[in-house]
Amino acid sequence: MTSLKANIKDASLFRKIYIIDLFFCYISFLQIPAYVLLVFLFIWGVYLVIHNQQKNNTFFKMRFGLWVGTFLAFSFLTMLINLSITILYSFIMLLHVIVCFFIFYGMHTEPDFNFREELYTIAKIIVYITTVANIIGIICLMLGFSFEWYWIKFTIYENRFTGVFINPNNLGFISVVALVCCHMLYKKDFMESVSQQRVSKIWIISCVCTSLFSLVLCDSNASMVLALGYVVVYVVYIFFADKTGISKPDKPVSKSKIFLKIIAILLVGTFLISSALMLREICKTGFSVVVTKTNSFISLLTGDTETIISDDGIKVVVPDANKVTFKHENKNIDSGRFKLWMESVNLFKLSPIIGISNGNIVFYSEQYSDGVLNYTYHNNDLHNGFLTLLVSTGIIGFVLFGIFGFRFAKHAAQHLFLQKHTFRDDVYPCLFSFLFAYLMYALFEKALLYDISFMVMWFWLLMGYTSCYIAKFETMLETQYLFHRKRIGRHML
Repeated sequence: MTSLKANIKDASLFRKIYIIDLFFCYISFLQIPAYVLLVFLFIWGVYLVIHNQQKNNTFFKMRFGLWVGTFLAFSFLTMLINLSITILYSFIMLLHVIVCFFIFYGMHTEPDFNFREELYTIAKIIVYITTVANIIGIICLMLGFSFEWYWIKFTIYENRFTGVFINPNNLGFISVVALVCCHMLYKKDFMESVSQQRVSKIWIISCVCTSLFSLVLCDSNASMVLALGYVVVYVVYIFFADKTGISKPDKPVSKSKIFLKIIAILLVGTFLISSALMLREICKTGFSVVVTKTNSFISLLTGDTETIISDDGIKVVVPDANKVTFKHENKNIDSGRFKLWMESVNLFKLSPIIGISNGNIVFYSEQYSDGVLNYTYHNNDLHNGFLTLLVSTGIIGFVLFGIFGFRFAKHAAQHLFLQKHTFRDDVYPCLFSFLFAYLMYALFEKALLYDISFMVMWFWLLMGYTSCYIAKFETMLETQYLFHRKRIGRHML
């Protein structure tokens, strides 16, 4: 009984189970039971918010917590002002946001918390699961095994590879996350700090190869942006963060050297992006031929063919249904997102200052915009994390969240580039690079905040680990601001 109570109060255990369950929500045959479990886990997360606040005084120890608290209070006010039949959904989203801030981002307030051990465990599990899932998907693709059942489109989804996942975009994101996990597990200092056995090179190589294969064939442009963004930001770190830091107090870096490095980064970045895009097209074409030939051969063996009598005699023809090009059926590069963004301007105009509350996006589109946004595919999201935040909380909420994000990014960047020691063999540069790339990714996907999904929670999980580094570098400064009889520390600003 004591052990059970201890586990219920263990925020680290919750994060591990929660993030893996959300991962399974992306897998076709495990989605329904994973969502059922998610209901109970969500309640557990809300309980931990209350428990941690009472035990650890989370809010007053949270870095930049003043902006977090103001944003949450304003979001609650927006929900009340825009009271409608969607109040329950809006309230659940508010609880979700609180869990994001207090349990995931706020993990740095937990005393004696070994965040590296938690990161190692989660990264290792993701590498294992992703590798197995990708191998199953690739084998089924090569054997021509595919089917559709309600929302499940196994192996092929609208001419794109989706494997065992429910959507090609989900597969693309998972593939990038798996690649980043492999990169982190390769870091020498990180592995020495966790005192754990290294993941086998066979698993790492298998995960990298199958994830790259999946990333190319799913044809997810947003995921490609995420992957390339991660590589480019990491290259920027390598260029500017010398072995003893970007500069020394007694020997500052010359302007000419910085200028040359910027030019070199632009050239390297341009080469990487153009090469990756060109290689992706070549690989899609090549894999399309290989898969078509393989499926045709299997069709001949199984007798799944058409017999045509021509003047030259009888010909056995394999149906064209087996031909897959791994390219978007929608030829628009934005896949309809630009139209959605333009239409969402009508919603923003309804309440530009305080927003309409996230739960009202579809409801208000039906009431005031002739239902132009009433797409079941988009639900309560505008496929742009920033635009969804702006419409939901208005200019005031967007600015409050932006101040928090800017303060966090500023401190994270300072500790990455201005420290006197290097992090090249640690995971801190990986965390920073992914978070920065994710901001670009959030321009095209339902990411950033208002979605209970692996995609969003992975972002906040890495935000939490990054905050642990910041808390490690910055000691608690003296308090100087009064707030409800408590003195606010400068770290909250």
